[in-house]
Amino acid sequence: MSQQTKILVTLSVVLIVSIILTSAGVAYAGGVRGIGILGVSFFLTFGILLVLAQLIPAGILLSTMVATTLTPSRRHEMPIRAS
Repeated sequence: MSQQTKILVTLSVVLIVSIILTSAGVAYAGGVRGIGILGVSFFLTFGILLVLAQLIPAGILLSTMVATTLTPSRRHEMPIRAS
């Protein structure tokens, strides 16, 4: 395993664990006790991960759309300026 892959795996695990712990804290603060805290925290965790998985491609598409709108299609044209 290369160094970059190890770093990526470590960062992914840290992100997921931090989301799980935050979800468990929210569930505990909301009054969920016992085994129910696992269900609520996993539900919140996968919900957050799904939203993040949709936001990243949406952000890429939005930035591409803005870039193509504001840059000229020909090199000698002036770009549109937002005022």
